[in-house]
Amino acid sequence: MIDTESLSLTVTLLLFAVGTLAIAVVGTRLAHLADRLADVTGLGEAVFGAVLLGASTSIPGVMASTITAAAGRADLAVGNAVGGIAVQTAFLAIADMAYRRANLEHAAASVPNLINGALLCALLALPLLAATGPELTLWQVHPASFLLLAVYIFGLRLASQTRDAPAWRPVQTVDTLVDVPDETSGRHSKPGRLWLAFAASVAVVAVAGWLVGVSGIALVRHTGLSETLVGTLLTAVATSLPELVTSVAAVRQGALTLAVGAIIGGNTFDVLFLVFADAAYRDGSIYHAVSAQPLFVISLTILLTAILLLGLIRRERRGVANIGFESVAVLAFYFVGVAVLVFSGAGDL
Repeated sequence: MIDTESLSLTVTLLLFAVGTLAIAVVGTRLAHLADRLADVTGLGEAVFGAVLLGASTSIPGVMASTITAAAGRADLAVGNAVGGIAVQTAFLAIADMAYRRANLEHAAASVPNLINGALLCALLALPLLAATGPELTLWQVHPASFLLLAVYIFGLRLASQTRDAPAWRPVQTVDTLVDVPDETSGRHSKPGRLWLAFAASVAVVAVAGWLVGVSGIALVRHTGLSETLVGTLLTAVATSLPELVTSVAAVRQGALTLAVGAIIGGNTFDVLFLVFADAAYRDGSIYHAVSAQPLFVISLTILLTAILLLGLIRRERRGVANIGFESVAVLAFYFVGVAVLVFSGAGDL
């Protein structure tokens, strides 16, 4: 572990830049590999995006939250986790802008994506309940962390079951792009090589996430900003770049369901950052160690997710410049929330 107290501002910024660049570049490769593996494995873009791509692109954030929690930086760890979910939801609005044919949420209609969105709201509610409830721990870990993991696994199983035997389906329109496996991809691709390349890319972003986490701790000392601000605006954005790159790249490749599934599925996995952070934080429950700012970010993220769900259900076809109302609202609320964090006192909303 690098001694963050000995890092100069120049070295800190260099480590942060190198980690961020590696995450952004390799993230593009992950999107391409994920689309091909979704076809080769037959899992489908929604399920593959939610489980494998979503979890893989979240690895930098896992590293950052775990490292900062182990260092006793509760606000930084939680801010990185939930701040990443908030900014990734905003990234989906940016991906919507990249798809010019129609509103992305209309074209990528998917029942598993709806379930994952509802699951995300439920998962985000648990940390709020834990933070405002009794301070209980089991092996220095709050019971809510175990419950988060159980609910996440249940939600994945539910999404998989509804994909195989859905009770209802979204109405197909001329603008709906159905997730149909690419037969050509399956014939000309060797699964072994694809999985090896995928694993190598994941390893690179994991190391990059570690660099961002270490430099994030040092940035708090150098900048004088609150841990929540550094976590929400710096480390969260940096570690979330794979989601931005993969979602925009997937949209351009025509893998719309993968783009939406990677963001929503990645967000549900990102809530598990809190499980890792709570386990790494050795001074008791991390939910009771945070200030009001991370709890504000969690509440903001629930709001953004609810707006996204409304858009997925409403399925506005065109909107303004082919962008649905949900994208406009998500971006507006996100930037308002960021402004509140910036102008509020440290830990005092």
